[in-house]
Amino acid sequence: METGRKINKETLRNDILRRLNNLTKPVGSLGYLEYLALRMGLIQGKVIPDLPEDKRVYVFAGDHGVVKQGVSAYPKEVTKQMVYNFLNGGAAINVFSRHVGATVYVVDAGVDGDFPIESPYLIRAKVGFGTNDFTEGPAMTREQALLCIEYGRKIAREAIEDGADLLAVGDMGIGNTTTATAIAVAFGYDITEIIDIGTPISTEELKNKKRAVLKAIEVNKPNPSDPIDVLQKVGSFCIGEMAGFILQAAEMGVPIIIDGFPTTAGLLLAWEINSEVREYVFAGHKSKVKGHKVILDTLGLRPILDLDMRLGEGTGAVLSMSIIEAAIKMIREMATFDSAGVSKGTDQ
Repeated sequence: METGRKINKETLRNDILRRLNNLTKPVGSLGYLEYLALRMGLIQGKVIPDLPEDKRVYVFAGDHGVVKQGVSAYPKEVTKQMVYNFLNGGAAINVFSRHVGATVYVVDAGVDGDFPIESPYLIRAKVGFGTNDFTEGPAMTREQALLCIEYGRKIAREAIEDGADLLAVGDMGIGNTTTATAIAVAFGYDITEIIDIGTPISTEELKNKKRAVLKAIEVNKPNPSDPIDVLQKVGSFCIGEMAGFILQAAEMGVPIIIDGFPTTAGLLLAWEINSEVREYVFAGHKSKVKGHKVILDTLGLRPILDLDMRLGEGTGAVLSMSIIEAAIKMIREMATFDSAGVSKGTDQ
C-alpha cells in the first residue's frame, strides 16, 4: 500500500465529490451508492472509476479439528463434498456468480482429503489435512501459520497479475464459525456478543461451541499482540490464507469484498497485521450471524447488503458486486447539470 500521498488523495477525493455533486440530482440523494463510487475512485486513483473487467471469487476451503467437539449440525465430510459441488457449478455461489459475471475459484487450503481431479478452477494450496482440535492444543504450528499467509498472498498476486480487478473472498469449512469466534475472542471481543449459530444447531450444540472456544483460549493463551500467534493457536488454514490474500490484494491496490463471519475473521487477522488493508475492503453484506455486525462496526465497515443470509461461500460478497457496478455506472454515465442544461439547486 502506498503511503506519503495524503495530499494527492485529498485532492482526488475533492475532485470525485465535486463530480458527484454536479450530477443531475440533489446532493447526496443517492446515499451510500455515492460513497461506493467515491471509494472505487480513490482505490483506482481516478475521478471517474472504471468498471471491473475481471471479477473473481476465491472460496477458501478447509477442515477444522474442533468439529469433533460437536459444534456443527453437519459432519466434516461436507467440506470435501461441497468443494466438488462448487467445481461442478451447483452451489449458491456458482448461481450468484453466473448472475453477476464473476468466476469461481476454489482453494484447497486444508481439506481433510485429496481431490484426484484436474480443474483450472481448483487451486491446491493445502497446508495440512485439517487443523488440530484447538481445545487440546494449538490448531497448527507457527510455521504452518506463516505458510497460510504466504499461500494466500501468492494466490492473490497471481490472480491480479492475470488481470483480476475486483476480488471477493468466500469460505467453506464445517466448524468455521467456531474458529472465527475463537479468533475474535482472542483479539478481545466479548464471546457473548459474538457467538451464534452458523448452521442451525441445538441449544446444547451452541453450548458446546461456547465451551470449545473458551477452552481453546484457556489452553492456548493466544497473544492478541501477535496475529500469527492467534492464527497458530486458534485459527485455521482457510482463514489464514484469506488473511494473506487480503493483505496482498490491498498492497497491490485491488479492491476486495469480504463475505460473512469467517471471511471477516480473515480480515481481522489481516487488519491486525496491517490496518491499511481496510481502505481496500468492502463488506459485501451483513450476515445474520450476530458477531459479524460487531466486528464490522469496530472496523468501520458498512455492509452493502442486509438480506438475513448466513450461508457463506462468498454469496453476499458476489451479490454486492452488482451494487458496486451500479455505483460506478452512476458516476460514469449520469449527466452533469452543465451537460444536460439543467438548473442547479441551492444545495450546489
